[in-house]
Amino acid sequence: MSTYWPWWAGAIGLALITINHTLITDRSLGVSAAWDRVLHWRRERQLERMDEEFADDQALAEALAAATAEHFGAGAGASTVPQEPYEKSQPLEADAEPAASERPAATSLRPAPLVTQAALLMSIFLGGFIAAVTSGRFHLRYDMGPGFRNLVTADPTTMIAVLFVGGVLVGFGTRLAGGCSSGHGLSGCGRLRPVSIVATAVFFGTAVAVSFLLWKVI
Repeated sequence: MSTYWPWWAGAIGLALITINHTLITDRSLGVSAAWDRVLHWRRERQLERMDEEFADDQALAEALAAATAEHFGAGAGASTVPQEPYEKSQPLEADAEPAASERPAATSLRPAPLVTQAALLMSIFLGGFIAAVTSGRFHLRYDMGPGFRNLVTADPTTMIAVLFVGGVLVGFGTRLAGGCSSGHGLSGCGRLRPVSIVATAVFFGTAVAVSFLLWKVI
């Protein structure tokens, strides 16, 4: 009997994780972007400090108005929009700019805090480690198993080189696609985003084609 969860249990678990992450952070679940930000944590921390100064849209508008008035004079802070003549009809309410409460807050468009994404990566590692230890299947390995050795290479040096180049290509493709399989496949498709649906179809189709070539042709 297989020691893995059935497919439906895994699907439910992934769905709950994705929904829980979205409810807590108000952002989509993704691993590649989190990994990229944690690797460049100094730059990201500096950007977060800058964002904290302008987290409030109203405070930012007031600061800009004060700076403008200080530089150009008090009269510059007044509205510079030309007034419509009285004989012209005023714009309808439907065409007016939406109220501030209806506009999306600037903070919701920013990425999750750096500490949140670092906690996500650590949780993935710890979760896998705890699951392997409690199931009695944890052991250190320095290769990819007999299947990889028979199909690709058994030479340790070549294996390391192949894995390194493959990892670089995966990372490059992930950032080029704007997300990884978890970001597009789970969060993006769950929100019915067209770009995520196309990306998921492409990398799943590529995986099926490569697997067919490896096992049936080569």
